[in-house]
Amino acid sequence: MSKWQDTFYRNQNKVYKALLLLSCMAFIVYLLPKSGKFGYEFDPAEPWQYDNLMAEFDFSVQKSDEQLEADRAAVAEAVIPYYKRDTTVVVRAKQQLREELQASLSDTLSPRKLKSVLADGERVLNSVYDDGLLVSETEGQDRDVIFLRTGNRVAQRPFSRFVTPDEIRERVIQELGPGYSAGMRSVLLGSIYSNLQPNIEYDAEFTQRELDNQLSGLSLTSGVIKQGTRIISKGQMISQQDYLTLLSYQSRFESVEWTTSNYTWNLVGYIILVTIALIMLMLFIQTYRPLVYENNVKVTFIYFNIVLMVALTVFVVGLDVAWVYVVPVCILPLVIKSFFDARLGLFAHVITLIILGFVVSNSYEYMFLQTMAGIVTILTVPELYKRANLFISIGQITAVYMVSYLAFFLIHNGGPEGLDWQVFLVFGLNGLATLFVQPIIYVYERLFGLVSDVSLLELSDYNSKLLKELSNKAPGTFHHSLNVANLAEAAADAIGANTMLIRVGALYHDVGKMANPTYYTENQSSGFNPHDDLSPEESARMIIDHVLIGIEIARRNGLPDRIIDFIRTHHGTSLVYYFYKQAKEENENVDQSKFRYPGPIPFSRETAILMMADSVEAASKSLKTPTSLLIDGLVDKIIAKQMDEGQYNNANITFREIEQIKEVLKTKLANIYHLRIEYPE
Repeated sequence: MSKWQDTFYRNQNKVYKALLLLSCMAFIVYLLPKSGKFGYEFDPAEPWQYDNLMAEFDFSVQKSDEQLEADRAAVAEAVIPYYKRDTTVVVRAKQQLREELQASLSDTLSPRKLKSVLADGERVLNSVYDDGLLVSETEGQDRDVIFLRTGNRVAQRPFSRFVTPDEIRERVIQELGPGYSAGMRSVLLGSIYSNLQPNIEYDAEFTQRELDNQLSGLSLTSGVIKQGTRIISKGQMISQQDYLTLLSYQSRFESVEWTTSNYTWNLVGYIILVTIALIMLMLFIQTYRPLVYENNVKVTFIYFNIVLMVALTVFVVGLDVAWVYVVPVCILPLVIKSFFDARLGLFAHVITLIILGFVVSNSYEYMFLQTMAGIVTILTVPELYKRANLFISIGQITAVYMVSYLAFFLIHNGGPEGLDWQVFLVFGLNGLATLFVQPIIYVYERLFGLVSDVSLLELSDYNSKLLKELSNKAPGTFHHSLNVANLAEAAADAIGANTMLIRVGALYHDVGKMANPTYYTENQSSGFNPHDDLSPEESARMIIDHVLIGIEIARRNGLPDRIIDFIRTHHGTSLVYYFYKQAKEENENVDQSKFRYPGPIPFSRETAILMMADSVEAASKSLKTPTSLLIDGLVDKIIAKQMDEGQYNNANITFREIEQIKEVLKTKLANIYHLRIEYPE
């Protein structure tokens, strides 16, 4: 093997992590907006905290929404409405009137007289229809002038010339004149009324088209700022007009087409900043979570979730920036906490928000809201497998969002007027989306082979296949594991460690004893001890092997690595002292390594607690008359010996926590071995 290949194989974990960082950085930078980023944060009614701002180019000042709304209302008020004339109505009305009068008057009037009556009827119709008969009460009655469209011709005319339905009777009587008898007048008026149909109606489509044309030409700006002009001075209070000017300048700045050189430097800046953020997370994991750092699957899982959250936020912002708070960013710390711990979850959450600051507008407000929500998430979900805890936590997260948003709105606007209540609906949708964390965790468990509190709850079931097998093959070991689980859980609860994790770890820590159960005293019910036929070295090897066998059994049964860690570390690198002492009595020159467990030593509070609980529970069985004094001395002696051997050097546990654990173990053991009253025979 060449030197290069040897170096590669020795550093393949580092190479993998470097490639992971590069790929995540490249994908995130690809997603980020490549326009210029305005380097100032500002709010109305606040002082300008930066140096004097000069315009680097000409730009137009955009009108506010209120100004635009007022301008649109003024245009709508000024638009002259259009009406259309139906030319077929008069032809149809004349024809119907002629037929009706001929049918009713031809027998009573001479042809000449009938012709005169028909002519008068048509004259009345022509007079009314020339001015125009309106359909009904309609648009434009408050206008002095309207546009009348007849075919393709449009003419301007006074609205008052139209004949309304209320005016028609008086108009017809006036046009008909007095030259008729009462009977003839009644017949003629009746025929005219029955055949009069409106020929003028409001043309909504044409009026709207004209309104749209005028609105399209409406100016969206209120002026132009020339290059080199001072926009605002340092310390100057930002008025409403200044705020509009700054927003316009920001919009123009971020929309400027960049040259190839500008774009390249922009890209370089993003690459540097995103890489720094991702490296900081990697260094945190390496320093404070070395076991996670050594597991490439776990590191990949953490970075995958960060990239996924960035991609989801960029997608939503691309659709509509107003919906950015729908993205359930708090799922990230929930997921990380479920599989690892709260501190790592919060750190990953903060790194993600730092990156998202490049994506969202008003990044300070966004980061403040999301950071507070993330902190609440970490503080309020101690046990995610309890459904009530999740609902309570999401309710508190949503409340923090709403209260924080309201506070920012009051700061920006100086009062609650104009508050957009739809934003609170968005926060509610965010809470509903966060509820999907449970199925997401289940999917992640299957994809990445990780374990959450929900899975731990399932593993703690005594009816599980492996625990039932342990109780059948090694009932004494199973009973010992139950006692250790109770002791360890109580101790973990006292110092705030993960009680569910340590209970499951304690239940499975001795599964390796199933292979040869009679070699362990708790399973020797017949009085026969197989160690009597073995040398101390062979006996020690049989005892030590239960750790390696337990790891094999656990892997064969699909137990998660977090549980296997308890099997691997529950004896650390301690001596099998009983057989070591036996061997030393036979021969002073004993190879101590043959009597020492292979380790590793505990590397977390939970694995350290299990070592203590396992040791004191097993040793307490040797007390013939277990009094409180003897139990206290036993616990102090065993844990002090383990500390002297450095068994807890890699565990993030303090002396104070060890003292708390000792007190819990003493109390629990005293309760187990307390004397009962003697019952009379």
